[in-house]
Amino acid sequence: MKMNLTHFEASLLFALFSSVVLGVVSRKTNRERLHYGVRCFGYFLLAVFGLGWLMYFGHR
Repeated sequence: MKMNLTHFEASLLFALFSSVVLGVVSRKTNRERLHYGVRCFGYFLLAVFGLGWLMYFGHR
């Protein structure tokens, strides 16, 4: 089965999996892990949208 993902979907999956791993390995309690994972996911999304807009305006 072949998956065809757009660049945006692949970026979201990368952000999700990376945030889960960072949250699990870097904090001690489950509450801290959840908060850190969600915060990392937000930072990844911010970076994806920020870089996307930067590339958009760079190609104009």
